[in-house]
Amino acid sequence: MDPATAVANSEEDATRRARAKRGLAIYFLGVLLGSGVCEGLILRTGEPIEKHVVLAVINMWVPTFASLVARLVLREGFKDVSFSLRGGRGLRMLALAWLYPVGVGLLAYGTAWAFHLDMFAAPPMASVGLEHANPLVKFAVSIGLTLTIGTAFSSISAAGEEFGWRGFMLTRLVDAGFRRPLLLSGLIWSGWHLPLILSGQYAAGPNPVVSAIMFIVSTTAGGYVAARVRLASGSIWPAVIYHASWNAIIQGVFDRFTAGGNASRTTTIWTGESGILVVLVDVIFAIALMYRPWDARRSPEEEPMATFSVRNA
Repeated sequence: MDPATAVANSEEDATRRARAKRGLAIYFLGVLLGSGVCEGLILRTGEPIEKHVVLAVINMWVPTFASLVARLVLREGFKDVSFSLRGGRGLRMLALAWLYPVGVGLLAYGTAWAFHLDMFAAPPMASVGLEHANPLVKFAVSIGLTLTIGTAFSSISAAGEEFGWRGFMLTRLVDAGFRRPLLLSGLIWSGWHLPLILSGQYAAGPNPVVSAIMFIVSTTAGGYVAARVRLASGSIWPAVIYHASWNAIIQGVFDRFTAGGNASRTTTIWTGESGILVVLVDVIFAIALMYRPWDARRSPEEEPMATFSVRNA
């Protein structure tokens, strides 16, 4: 490479880093303001988050609204979000995203049930005509319905987060030159949940502080998974499906089939989104996914923007 080309590339990189940092500053300000209002309204009631569905959904769309503001201020388009999904790579990442929570749930909750750390307890399910069915039949039907219908409905709220976190923030953390951008994106994502966890209104076990610590670990691991399926496919849709399937399957099936479990509170430290077994399995799976180097793309047709592995992500 001749000196003139090297200087031009260096100037281009510096401009891209500066622009990405400006975008992130606007984005984070928007998230803080928007989520501050939504979470403040929920916090002051002291009630579980499922009693405030409208506020919770609005809060989940705050990251997208913040990214829209940043794009408008900086006069950026939406091409980098990449709503296209092409080729076998994209379909593989979509399948991985869709089924990943089932694998985590079966191993984590299955261990808890098998060793009587938590009790398997099938709900009535009278609404689908299974009130007197075998518990395992109820469980299998619930998995099937939730993977399809449940994930589809869950995508409505999950997209609100993912268009912001993985559609805007993640690629700009890479462009800005931050070290370990995938780790940083997961830590930011987990930190966004902390006010509701520490208040005991969401994903809280017997001790909200312990739950918060465990949730940070689990969601940071989940951030790696979401980043992997998003950047390896070059599309935002696998990240949306991962997030939607996780919420639907873990909260809607495994928590529901565990005595004392729901999205806001659990009675033991073993299960739930901040449960020890769920966190442990999630971390192991995430490390396995990140172990081998893989190419990251903004969109399926673009050349790789970076190569990540467990060493530099």
